[in-house]
Amino acid sequence: MPQNLTLDALTDARRRVASYVPTTPSYAWPLLCEAAGTELWVKHENHTPTGAFKVRGGVNFVSRLLAESGRPRGLVSASRGNHSQSLAFAGRAFGVPVTIVVPEGNSPDKNAATAAFGAELIVYGKDFQAAREYSVQLAAERGLVAVPPFHPWLVEGVATYAAELHEQVPGLDAVYVPVGMGSGVSANIAVRDVLGLDCEIIGVVAEQAPAYALSYEAGHVVTTESADTFVDGVACRVPDVDAVDIVVAGCSRIVRVSENEAAKAMTLMYRATHNLAEPAGALALAAVLADRDRVAGRRVAMILTGGNCDLDVLHAAASTL
Repeated sequence: MPQNLTLDALTDARRRVASYVPTTPSYAWPLLCEAAGTELWVKHENHTPTGAFKVRGGVNFVSRLLAESGRPRGLVSASRGNHSQSLAFAGRAFGVPVTIVVPEGNSPDKNAATAAFGAELIVYGKDFQAAREYSVQLAAERGLVAVPPFHPWLVEGVATYAAELHEQVPGLDAVYVPVGMGSGVSANIAVRDVLGLDCEIIGVVAEQAPAYALSYEAGHVVTTESADTFVDGVACRVPDVDAVDIVVAGCSRIVRVSENEAAKAMTLMYRATHNLAEPAGALALAAVLADRDRVAGRRVAMILTGGNCDLDVLHAAASTL
């Protein structure tokens, strides 16, 4: 599993991913440092070819699948947006058909972007979990490879940005990472451990989607009846058991951020950096601001996981001010 990531595996993943995803920058924006009251670095995963970090996992997954299992009839998965664009991008790059199931009411812009990368888009279910269960059914019916939202190869690919971050900003005391299905936070834990760094990894969830926080506190998977949050990138109600094990063992804390705090962080990110953060992309900033007293005097990084935000969501976020 990903917590056993080796330096050789990380090096190989970086080689595979670098062919399709350029290194993304890390900046310490003065206005954000001022707001946080400390040295705050932003890892700009909104600057990838799909506008989010998950493309790294998709490229690594499909590359390894082809090398180890041959060419499949196609891939199928479920997603609220960034995972779907990741697989669609990788499928187009490697010539593998991709089918994506999204829940009803999903982001129109993310749906359009997924289809533009060449994926077949199917709308099914009231939330991500329902869409995910239907994608597994489709895999059996159509003879497709079902790609889960959490898998060692996905984590291995995502780990490439964490490796970049520690090269760009040595000596970090803490990294704040949004937690959706767990690939991002697991990748940061894995890289921290394989490099032997003394760095806290702090996960962040939305208050209305607390399944990973509840699971961390309990030490095992805890599900919720709903994940009713506009922070769609972390709208999980059934955590992955392997991801929970990694988070419990490797995270220092899981911070819960209110939806109002997330919206305010989105607008601050735009004003301070002129980068658009999707709701989940601003979640880590909201957590750093909430932890202002705890991070004082420390060298801290946050992951801007993506910038795929619909215009109406941005308008609604700006109206909170």
